[in-house]
Amino acid sequence: MTDLTSRKDEALRLIQGASSLAELDEQRVAALGKKGWVSLELKSLGGMSPEERQEAAPAIQAVRGEIADAIAAKKDALEQAELEAQLASETVDLTLPAPESPRGSIHPVSQVMDELAEIFADLGFAVATGPEIEDDWHNFTALNMDESHPARAMHDTFYFPDTAAGAGAASGNEAADPKRMLLRTHTSPVQIRSMVEQGAPIRLIAPGRVYRSDSDATHTPMFHQVEGLVIDRDIHLGHLKWTLETFFKAFFEREDIVLRLRPSYFPFTEPSVEVDVGYSNEGGRRVVGGHGDDDGHDWMELGGSGMVNPRVLEFAGIDPKEWQGFAFGLGIDRIAMLKYGMNDLRAFFDGDPRWLKHYGFSPFDQPTLSAGVGVRP
Repeated sequence: MTDLTSRKDEALRLIQGASSLAELDEQRVAALGKKGWVSLELKSLGGMSPEERQEAAPAIQAVRGEIADAIAAKKDALEQAELEAQLASETVDLTLPAPESPRGSIHPVSQVMDELAEIFADLGFAVATGPEIEDDWHNFTALNMDESHPARAMHDTFYFPDTAAGAGAASGNEAADPKRMLLRTHTSPVQIRSMVEQGAPIRLIAPGRVYRSDSDATHTPMFHQVEGLVIDRDIHLGHLKWTLETFFKAFFEREDIVLRLRPSYFPFTEPSVEVDVGYSNEGGRRVVGGHGDDDGHDWMELGGSGMVNPRVLEFAGIDPKEWQGFAFGLGIDRIAMLKYGMNDLRAFFDGDPRWLKHYGFSPFDQPTLSAGVGVRP
């Protein structure tokens, strides 16, 4: 018993003298581990008589309890001391900005679509959407494109083998025959659907994805368009030019925007005009602004437009003798490239995080007319 007491006292002294958690754990293993001296004392009880075991067992168990309690208390003390030392050695400057954590970014196309909605909403336009899988009545026929129009060719349009019930009967202009299904080639079908459903007057933009069989540095099989439509009484080309000019000034954030309307042909407008804008080359980059005929400037086509063809109004169930209007279409990807200095359309869809980090926008930078629709992060 005297030997047990002395070994206990020595173990308690070593435990109290431990200066680290690692050293304390060594003392725990030496005393209470599988081969520790307390564990060996407990195993020795098996070789004793019942009377000897009854006398020795309580003393050994008491020693085991004391040592275990001493180790637990010392461990708490060492952990607390370690924490206090860490707090004393580490300081936090609350005036410093928080470390930047990885975060996503808004794709330039999504940002520009928000900018478009912001600008046109201020002009009184609503935003309309429609299906990306269309029937050929809404995509072609209702837009005055006959069966021989080149846009209907397989090399220009992605067709599906399926057909759907005819849509023309909704406006009373065509029988409900099965219609060929396709990926829409423009967002003009949204205009048709809106006119059929709402009638006149109407003022909307239709942004969204469109699909054509084409691929190079400036064309992709999937891209984005925004089309605008105004149907009212006494609408003329002057309203169209003012609307586009006001939009471009707000979008490019320049007052020196000059437009040129050049006669053209589209089956869904009459008369039709191409929309050119003056620009200059600065550091190898096209910068929109200025008169295209000035020195160092030229004209660049940005979209098509014109007065809505009376036949299109008839297809949509609107009386062309009472109502008239204008329509326009712009490539969202293209105006994004012009505004933010990107030169390859294919990079828009590669999903390269380095490109997105460089050209992307912060989710907190919402475009507003007061703060600037194109404020970069």
